Amino acid sequence: MNHPHYILLPANSLFIAFSLAVAFMLNLLPWGHWIGVPDFVALVLVFWSIHQPRKVGIGVAFCMGLLMDVHDATLLGENALAYTLLSYFAIMIHRRVLWFPAGIQALHVLPLLLVTQLVQLVVRLIVSGKFPGWFYFVESFSTAILWPVVSALLLAPQRRAIDRDETRPI
Repeated sequence: MNHPHYILLPANSLFIAFSLAVAFMLNLLPWGHWIGVPDFVALVLVFWSIHQPRKVGIGVAFCMGLLMDVHDATLLGENALAYTLLSYFAIMIHRRVLWFPAGIQALHVLPLLLVTQLVQLVVRLIVSGKFPGWFYFVESFSTAILWPVVSALLLAPQRRAIDRDETRPI
């Protein structure tokens, strides 16, 4: 199957901030403590860390983690540490991941999401000593399944038209 190759426009910083705000709002919905609900902030963070590592990096991940810590009423720094590591590892592999189609990219993102959840779990075990069960890790799989959809949505504003129109500037 021959897919068209798009030339992407530069990412708009306002769109990046908007997508992170929407992801945060989705995490604020009351479904957050159900088993298997994706971590939208982690998904959008890893997406922008892979696609725009100079605009969204470890500092943004740390701030988003602090916001999630306050929202979840967890130990301050738990999500911040996990998201910082997520962003760091995503930036480390960003050149490799971009060579693959979105479905294979999801397989590269899955271990990053699992490590994020593992860090959160270790912090919670140290603090409370309660193991939430193995279904706790379903969240990473449901988040990775959304990768192709989120990739298509977040890259849509950057795509140029395949057929060049002479009346358009780009």
